[in-house]
Amino acid sequence: MEEKIYFVYIMTNKYNRVLYTGVTGNLKRRVFTHKNKLVEGFTKKYNVDKLVYFEYGYDPISAINREKQIKAGSRKKKIELIENMNKNWEDLYDKL
Repeated sequence: MEEKIYFVYIMTNKYNRVLYTGVTGNLKRRVFTHKNKLVEGFTKKYNVDKLVYFEYGYDPISAINREKQIKAGSRKKKIELIENMNKNWEDLYDKL
């Protein structure tokens, strides 16, 4: 049986002003839905369509807890996470 992977991710808008943190079991599909504005909500309202950070693991509870930890952190901490992985804030979607 194949092990399931869970992703915690951060997305932003064109100007890197809005940060959105989420968790999913299928990162490519989830980012596609954000990019194509397929779901009503925060990311559609604020044009959040650029994947700038992600991490993964194999435990769904740990992924949810990590998402909560990132969300509870300051904007500065989120920016540090992003810049440690993706210094130029490039869209990582095409690299998935």
